[in-house]
Parts: sequence; C-alpha cells; structure tokens
Amino acid sequence: MQETARILVVDDEKQMRLGMETVLARLGHAVITCENGKEALDFLAQSSVDMIISDMKMPIMTGNELLERVCKEHPTIPMVMITAYGTIEQAVDAMRNGAFDFITKPFSADDLERVVARACKPGRAQPTKQPSKSGTSQSRAIVTNDGSFKRVLEIAVTVAQSSASVLIQGESGTGKELIARLIHSSSTRNSGPFVAVNCAALPDNLLESELFGHEKGAFTGAVSTKVGKFELANGGTILLDEISEMEEALQAKLLRVLQEREVDRVGGQKPIPIDVRVVATTNRDIKQAVRKGEFREDLYYRLNVIPLMVPPLRDRSGDIKLLVEHFVRKFTNGSIKSVPSPLLEELSTYAWPGNVRELQNACERAVILAQGGELEASHFLIGALEQNGTTVSTGEGDDDLRLHSGLSVAEAERRLIFETLKSTGNNKTKAAELLGISIRTLRNKLNEYSMQDGAGTQ
Repeated sequence: MQETARILVVDDEKQMRLGMETVLARLGHAVITCENGKEALDFLAQSSVDMIISDMKMPIMTGNELLERVCKEHPTIPMVMITAYGTIEQAVDAMRNGAFDFITKPFSADDLERVVARACKPGRAQPTKQPSKSGTSQSRAIVTNDGSFKRVLEIAVTVAQSSASVLIQGESGTGKELIARLIHSSSTRNSGPFVAVNCAALPDNLLESELFGHEKGAFTGAVSTKVGKFELANGGTILLDEISEMEEALQAKLLRVLQEREVDRVGGQKPIPIDVRVVATTNRDIKQAVRKGEFREDLYYRLNVIPLMVPPLRDRSGDIKLLVEHFVRKFTNGSIKSVPSPLLEELSTYAWPGNVRELQNACERAVILAQGGELEASHFLIGALEQNGTTVSTGEGDDDLRLHSGLSVAEAERRLIFETLKSTGNNKTKAAELLGISIRTLRNKLNEYSMQDGAGTQ
C-alpha cells in the first residue's frame, strides 16, 4: 500500500463522515468529505483522488447513481460502497456495476483499514462492470442450465473480488465446496492457497489445533510445532466446511480470529496476523441452530455477510439429464457421447436425495457395471421406485432395505444407515454426506445402535 492516499468520503450522515475521516487521517491518508453525490462530482471535476468511499443510501443522488457517473467519467478510481446489513443484493449489484468492494454497517476501524489497503494496493486488479459470461463455468465440475443455480454462481463470481465472508448453505452433495473453490479462483487471491477444513470430521479437542496450530509442548503429544490451517491459508481462502458442527467454545475463538484477523496458537506467546478470506458451509438450517442456542448469533452474522443458498437437485430436475451425460462422458473418457433418451427420462424421475454427489456415484457405478456395453437402468442400482410409497427396493436383491407397513421409522432409519455404510465401504464421512447428516450425527447413531445391540444380548 502507498504511504498516503487521497480518499474522498461521501456520506449524508455527518457523524459517519467525521468518524471515517478520523480513522483514515490517523492512518496517514488525506481525506476529503462530501455530504452528497452531486457535491462529490463537483469536487472530482476540479481535483483527483486515489479512491472513493460512498454510502449507498443518500438524498439528491444515491450511491449507485454516483457509482455510475464515476465509472463513466473516472474509471480508474476504485470506489467502495457502504451498505447496511440486509441489503447485500444491492451491494452485489454495485460490484457488478463496477464497485471495487463494499463494507457493511456497522464496521470497525480495522475493516475500513483493510478495504482501503486493498483498494490502494499497487498493481491491484481493475474493477470490471460485469463478470465474464464464462464466469459460471470457471469450474469444470459445475454443470447447470438452471436459472436459480446460475444466479447463485453469478453472485459467487461477482462477490469474489470482495474480501467479505461467505456462508454457503445447502443439502449435502449439492456442490457447496465447488462454489467455494469458484469464489477463490475468481478472486484476486487465486494465486494464494485454498485450504479446506471439515469441522465435523475432527474431535473438538483436535479441531482447535488443526485450525489455529500449536506450539511444541503445548499439550501431551505436541512433540513439535504445528502450523494451523488459518496460517497455511494466509493470502488465500479458507473453507470451513460444516461450520454448524463446531462446539460453542471454539465458535467464540473463531469469532475473535475473524474480528481481529489474527490467530493464537495453542500454547503460543503472541498472536499471529493473518490475511485470509473465509468461506463457510453448512447443510443445516443455521438460523434454527441460532434460535436453539446451538450456534452463536454474533458468529452467524460475522460469517453471513454474503449468503448463498444452493438449491437441491430435486429443485433443478432439468439438470439431471445434463449431469448424467456429463458424468458418463467423464467416467468413459468420452467414449460414450450420449445416454439413451428413455434412460435419461427414467433417471429424471428419481428424487436423488444425495443430490449431485449421489448422481455422480451412480453414474460411475453404472459405467463400471455396463463393462463397455450400453447403459441400462439396472446399472444405476436405484431400482424400481413404486409410486404408492409402500415399497422401496434398491434393485440389488437386498431385503434389508425393503420397507413395509408397520415398520417403525427408527428401524427404517437404522437399515438405511447400515446399507449406506455398506455401499461406501464403511466410509463414515462419505456415508454421512450421502445421508444428508453430519458425521457427528452418524457417529451418535452408530453408538446408539451399538448400545441397543449390547443391551439385547444380555
């Protein structure tokens, strides 16, 4: 960052102007303030600045109207928009129209300093008015023709240039990690590392060390210093997968990391500064978890700056045919160019509760079973689904998964869990993903069944 920048602050609230002027002046910048967009344009006609910070909601001329004029008349000046929480869509639109970044109220002096440092950084990427038309296909694995899902991907590409945290919600198997990787690859951090952490896959006592690191001798077994995932992701992006499974004590520590932009290794003597973009995912209704007291409300709002909701495959059934052909080509190295239309129609009627991941696994399995011949419905092992809801068979001749009147929900759940574990080779992480539950929930269920079986043999 250059030592001193000339910054134009535009806001109709006097206290907000004074507050930002004080913070920026303390950092060594020269600050000019205007109370509306018209006054700002008059100033820009007479003098130049290095960047502009503008509120979005102002009388006389809105922030978006000012942005439009600045992009047209002063296209090299980066402009940062200030928006209130709850108007993220407006902020996304502003970035699509050329804004460099945005910050949400209330924001701290550190938040302001970070966004100014990025905007004034020598060699920074110039803002673009629109994400490229190919933006939604930057990841080869994201295949869709669905309008709602395209909208999610468009927003993801647009906000990638921002440093704001992103919370991606959706059922297991819908492609949340792929979207996280799309955000990283579309950002100015794409030359930095992308580090993914499954918050549900590790016991709570190990997750803290995994995220923040530890010093040698910090606890029994700490025979050497360990660098945490946040440090490894410095200059890049960290994905916190299944964030809603994190215990409350660790949530509080994570909140401090996000607020202070520094980590404390377990047993460390001083904090370590970090520059990391945070993307979190969850397959749970996280608002409900907040209401139940299972997830910290302040952490939720810190993560949910950019909310993305990924639709399940059943809500974009038009993509099933597209995905089947895509995966079949992938697993046959292109030797099969297309799938018979009747088969595609049949596959499109299935609900795919495991979403795209289940569909991908089914396609891979079908290609193996077909042994180079023509694909048939039986190769996909989803079986005949009777529409009256009384019988569901896997088509594998396995009576364990056959449902019948009088079977309890608990027993049906038990059979489904063990059948899924069997199909995944006892891979609990993969089974949990297919079942749409967290690995912690799966472990609890298996422990419960183990106790029940033990009681039954006494």
